[in-house]
Amino acid sequence: MAVPRQLPNTITIVRIFMAPVFLWMLLVDGGADGPLRWWAAVLFIIAIATDGIDGWIARRYEIVTDLGKLLDPIADKVLTGFAFIGLSILGELPWWVTIVVLIREVGITVHRLVVASDHVVAAAWMGKLKTLAQAVALSLALLPLWTLVGDWIFWINGVTMTIAVLLTVASGIDYVITEVRGARRGRSAA
Repeated sequence: MAVPRQLPNTITIVRIFMAPVFLWMLLVDGGADGPLRWWAAVLFIIAIATDGIDGWIARRYEIVTDLGKLLDPIADKVLTGFAFIGLSILGELPWWVTIVVLIREVGITVHRLVVASDHVVAAAWMGKLKTLAQAVALSLALLPLWTLVGDWIFWINGVTMTIAVLLTVASGIDYVITEVRGARRGRSAA
């Protein structure tokens, strides 16, 4: 079966466009635990799941592109960034958490864009683990599960969010160390 070469990148771009729709759905009714909250959470889960789908298609059919390597992490950061911001606007997540995450995400993204003409920085394993942890933590925080199972779910949400934030910081440090080492090797070779 022939897969269109642009399919993974198209899925990635759709994920970017889903982010503002998700944020609107989350915020439009002030974060009430009604149907729009559930639909916003479901849209987020579907959108973040496409991260694995587009990557799998690209690798499976050997249609990995530099554009995809650049856009895929940006799409993840836009979607998860909107989720962090939305939860903070609703008062469900401290702003310091969102600020720490956004500083890491924006910093890495800006660096990727700056060096894109020199080399494309694909996501490393720790960055992928960070994205998975954020996806789980944000999904749990977005789904109003407390309406079904009670307030104990806030404890689970706190643990998963703590893991996600720790991995976000650790993967940022790992990224910086890897890039510094790469730059030193490049200067040594020259």
